[in-house]
Amino acid sequence: MKDLFFNDESYTQAVLKFRENKDLSFRSVTRSPLPDSMRRTFNKLNYYAPSRNFEINADFTPIESKEPVAMPMTTGTQEPYFVKGKASFELEGQEHTLTLFQKAGSVSDTLFIPFTDQTNGFETYGGGRYLDAIPNGQTIVLDFNKAYNPFCAYNPEFACPMPPAENRLKVKIPAGEQAFAK
Repeated sequence: MKDLFFNDESYTQAVLKFRENKDLSFRSVTRSPLPDSMRRTFNKLNYYAPSRNFEINADFTPIESKEPVAMPMTTGTQEPYFVKGKASFELEGQEHTLTLFQKAGSVSDTLFIPFTDQTNGFETYGGGRYLDAIPNGQTIVLDFNKAYNPFCAYNPEFACPMPPAENRLKVKIPAGEQAFAK
């Protein structure tokens, strides 16, 4: 259920502020994934217009994995991640499920969701995008308006987790960050 006190206009403003802060961090010498030559001329990232249609309340099923899985990275290496749950939701009349992860050693409540959709390679980064979310009991809000590109989309020197096969959505998610225009 959408927050009744958080109307569409205030929601849009919150998403735009989130994006403004991200753009600021990309201009920062210490926090930007951009190489210096690109950072100096960087203005802002490209985004889809915010839409509450892509702020999805999903069912959350926790999973307590004892052993981490080896998450393939873009550099050909692997890093340990724990499977922490599944998020199930309906979009465009179809049921979808995403696997949620937590990097080994992390103590954050925020879970990591690497995914692909039918915009990848066309409107968004070809290698997929990421989403972060915090479960609340048996539910979790998947706000695809905050979907973001991995750092390797901006700089190939970064090692980025590759979305697993089970997180390949067969629909378009025209929300969040679009492909980076160099």
